[in-house]
Amino acid sequence: MTSSSRAGRPRVSSRETLAEAACELFLERGYEATAVADITRRAGVSRSSFFNYFSSKSAVLWSGLDARIDVLESALLTAQGDSAVARAVAELGDGFAPDALALAIVNDVAMGLADDLPRDAAWRSARIAAAAAGALERSGVARLECDIRGAAWGGAVLGAVRAWARGGAGRSDLAQEITRAVAIVRGA
Repeated sequence: MTSSSRAGRPRVSSRETLAEAACELFLERGYEATAVADITRRAGVSRSSFFNYFSSKSAVLWSGLDARIDVLESALLTAQGDSAVARAVAELGDGFAPDALALAIVNDVAMGLADDLPRDAAWRSARIAAAAAGALERSGVARLECDIRGAAWGGAVLGAVRAWARGGAGRSDLAQEITRAVAIVRGA
């Protein structure tokens, strides 16, 4: 009798197992001292499986938020104005579950990420800022104002993510933190 099932772990399980293994190792050894090979060994998957899910070691931490930023960038590609930006940013937090990033933010020193997380966060903030600035510019806002307001939107999202993680990601809702951040940016 032949089996139609595939060998190996289911895709979702492998991704989650890799993220869990990475976080365990970052806490045990530190981020710099942990190699991709260590993560795959701990997770019981191959190196190629790791790279099916993550482009790099740091992507393990950021993949959930990066996917949301990809959606935000697509939504703002042709959007115009502050209201469109506010809507797209507000949607970013809907249904976002605690993940490796929340754990890393709370344990940044223990994981050896105190320098890496702010640098990586700045890159994500810049992505959001550029998308927001583009939507504002298409609505006729002057470029300097677009850049400043775009930076505010990027900072708002990353600030909300940090507040959510530090407030207990499993006890609070990222969407609520983003709603608070949107209100701050919009001056409410």
